[in-house]
Amino acid sequence: MFDLDHWQEIWAALAKNRLRTLLTAFGVFWGIFLLVVLLGSGNGLSNGVTSGFSGMATNSVFVWAMRTSKPYAGLPAGRRIEFTDEDWQALASQLDEVEVIAPRLQLGGWRGGARVSRGQHTGSYSVTGEVPEIQRVQSLVVSAGRFVNQLDVTERRKVALIGQRVREVLFDPGEDPIGGDIQINGVQFKVVGVYRSRQTGRNADEVAQSVIVPFSSFQTAFNAVGKVHWFAVVGQPQVSAKELQEKVLALLKSRHKIAPDDRRGIGSFNLQEEYDKIQGLFTGIRILLWIVGLGTLAAGAIGVSNILLIVVRERTKELGIRRAVGATPWSVRGQILFEAILLTSVAGLAGLVAGVALLEVIAALIPPAAAGSQPSMFQAPGIDAGAGLLALAVLIVSGAVAGLLPAQRAVSIHPVEALRAD
Repeated sequence: MFDLDHWQEIWAALAKNRLRTLLTAFGVFWGIFLLVVLLGSGNGLSNGVTSGFSGMATNSVFVWAMRTSKPYAGLPAGRRIEFTDEDWQALASQLDEVEVIAPRLQLGGWRGGARVSRGQHTGSYSVTGEVPEIQRVQSLVVSAGRFVNQLDVTERRKVALIGQRVREVLFDPGEDPIGGDIQINGVQFKVVGVYRSRQTGRNADEVAQSVIVPFSSFQTAFNAVGKVHWFAVVGQPQVSAKELQEKVLALLKSRHKIAPDDRRGIGSFNLQEEYDKIQGLFTGIRILLWIVGLGTLAAGAIGVSNILLIVVRERTKELGIRRAVGATPWSVRGQILFEAILLTSVAGLAGLVAGVALLEVIAALIPPAAAGSQPSMFQAPGIDAGAGLLALAVLIVSGAVAGLLPAQRAVSIHPVEALRAD
């Protein structure tokens, strides 16, 4: 490896037909370049999508009341279940698996709306009653003012937080909404904050068109004293969301005399399942990208193998002379293998550097999210060091594999027949 004559011989062999060598090297370059860009782009898309879960507790469970579908304990089917403050207290006191529990109320029911107005401006928006703990469940960001605090809940203050879209409709451009008054179904509330979601898409749009008031204030202002529409529950770190979901449903079904196998009495949603599905999807995408990239890289390696076969044919007499003067099969085989590894390594390293550089340029061109804006669906494209080293290792192995057939062909040439070749 450190013999200068050996390096000069390899250079002479590759430089003999520079165009052919460059085209062969480009096949390897393109294969590793494409692999790096595909993996980096997949990571960028994954970062953008999973950023929607930023600030959210993925081990959270949401449960809401419905109608029973089966008779139980002498009670008929079709009963409408209603949660109460006592259910809230029972979940908090009887389940050690619960870390955070947030009772919730909403005007108009799920995806319903209420009339919200200010002077001549009016609109229909989602209005929910929340406790401060909801911030540990949902990815909400206060862009102006403050969030609901415990004192608001204790004193039943008529204060409200509004989404970005509500602010745009009810307040004039440049007008500070903090301290302003709004009416929700005729009840006056004072705006103490403006908030948004860290998520993107439909969820972000829903948050932008919503209003939050203290949970207790909602109960007294909108005839919902003692009522809870649904719960958001976060489990302890060591508790899975599935286990938490089973414990919460079992307790609530027992309290409201619902058949254990009745799937309609109480609805539930497990956020961890959704998160795991997304992670599984991107795992599949990464595997697909590796397959596509390695396929392109294999095409380049096959090109290297074909070119070296031609080189061996062209150097038949030279190889025969070397064998005749005592060159061992391993030395001949080693030279061809080394040429293949060198060609693929240099071209592949160039492709790796070019791919990483392109990803860095793309990342630099993506504008950072401004304050109050939604995060991009494509963020921080790039590959980690492990993926880069793995790609480089695959590259070296592919070079060795590409040189196996030409190297074996070289040592299979009989010296006498090689000397007779034209």
